[in-house]
Amino acid sequence: MPIKIADSLPAKKVLESENIFVMTEYRAMHQDIRPLNVLILNLMPTKETTETQLLRKLSNTPLQIQVEFLQTASYKPTHADTAHMESFYTTFDQVKNRWFDGMIITGAPLDFVPYEEVEYWKELCSIMEWSKLHVHSTMHLCWGALAALYYHYGVDTVAYEQKLSGIYPNLVLKKSSPLFRGFDDIFYAPHSRQVGIRAEDVRKVSTLELIAEREGGDPTVLKTTDSKHFFVLCHSEYDADTLKMEYERDLARGLHPNVPCNYFPDDDPKKTPIVTWRSAGQLLFSNWLNYYVYQTTPYDIATYEGK
Repeated sequence: MPIKIADSLPAKKVLESENIFVMTEYRAMHQDIRPLNVLILNLMPTKETTETQLLRKLSNTPLQIQVEFLQTASYKPTHADTAHMESFYTTFDQVKNRWFDGMIITGAPLDFVPYEEVEYWKELCSIMEWSKLHVHSTMHLCWGALAALYYHYGVDTVAYEQKLSGIYPNLVLKKSSPLFRGFDDIFYAPHSRQVGIRAEDVRKVSTLELIAEREGGDPTVLKTTDSKHFFVLCHSEYDADTLKMEYERDLARGLHPNVPCNYFPDDDPKKTPIVTWRSAGQLLFSNWLNYYVYQTTPYDIATYEGK
C-alpha cells in the first residue's frame, strides 16, 4: 500500500522521482474502499496447482480480493476432477453480463497447436473481446499472453530450436513503470516454452510497450499503452519444484529434454533447486493489483464499460 503524506511535503517530489508511490491527503480522503473482483480463466491442465500458485501471489497484499475461477464450456479438461470443476468454476455465459476489476488468463500446453485449431479458440476469442469492455485490467500469462497478442494485434508466434526451460535473468527496460516498483534492474524468472515472439514485431504495434526482456533480447513483459492489458511470458508464479516436475515428465515421455538452465545447483537434477525468483514474482502480481487495478478501477465497477 502507498504511504500517505501531506500534499505540500517537500519529500513528495523526491519520492515520486524515485518511483516511490505516495498518496496525498486529498486523494486518501476521497477514496472509496471495496473488495476487488478478480476473474481467473484457468486453462492449465493442473487446475488445483495453478489455482494455488496464483492465489498465493494474489493473497500477499493488504488488498481485499474476491476471486472467481472461469473454465471453458467448449472444452472439458481431462485431467481435472469433475466435482472440483463443478464446485469452484463458472462458465462464460454465467459472467458475461458482469464487470470485473481484474482478470488473469493463464497459459496452456499448446505451443505447437495453431491457434485456430485449439478446441476452445472461438470461445477464448469471445472472452478476450468481452474483457475489453468488462474488465478494468487483464494479465495474460505465457501461452495466454501469446494467444492474446495474436488475437488482439496479429503478433505471430515463432518456434525455438529447443525448449526454453530454466531460470533466466530479465532486464527491466522501463524502470519508471509502477509494475516494477521495488524490482532490481535485472530480475530472475522461470521460462518454460517452445515458442515466443520477436521484439521487432512488438515494436511495430504503436499501442504496445515492451517493458522487460530476457537476456538476449526476447520479450518477457509487455503492456498496452493504456495499461488495460499485460502480457507476461515468464512464469513468476511457479513453485520451487515446477520446472523439476516438467523436466521429469518430459524425460518419462522420452523427449530427451535439456536440464533446465540455472535451476539445479551445478546443473545436477539430483540436487534441490534454489529459488531465486519468488520476491520478484510477488512484486509483479502485487504491483499489478495495486497500481493498475486498485488505484484506478471505478468504485462502481459496473460503470466501467471499457473506459
